[in-house]
Amino acid sequence: MRMEWDDVVRIGTALPEVEESTSYRTPALKVRGKLMVRLRTEAEGLLVVMCALDEKEAMLASGDPTFSTTPHYDGYGSILVDLTRIGSAQLTELITEAWRLKAPARLRAAHDV
Repeated sequence: MRMEWDDVVRIGTALPEVEESTSYRTPALKVRGKLMVRLRTEAEGLLVVMCALDEKEAMLASGDPTFSTTPHYDGYGSILVDLTRIGSAQLTELITEAWRLKAPARLRAAHDV
């Protein structure tokens, strides 16, 4: 199944206090002003998803072609996700984890997502 930006928005805005925004002039989702995900319009079908560095390393080490990075993102807590290769459940998990990473602790605790 091919995921698209509309799917990302649907999944992300179901989480507490997530809103559509922009980042680097591209569509993005933010929680309380903090970037969770953004669409890389310069690389069609790639989504930048915020994540912990150890999670990024594990996804890259898995060899799954869904996940990639570029030198620009080295040492930074984000992973590139190919929307043409990822399923709904896995995308939901990644977006939810990005929300947990970026949402303030009180918001996370209040909503226990």
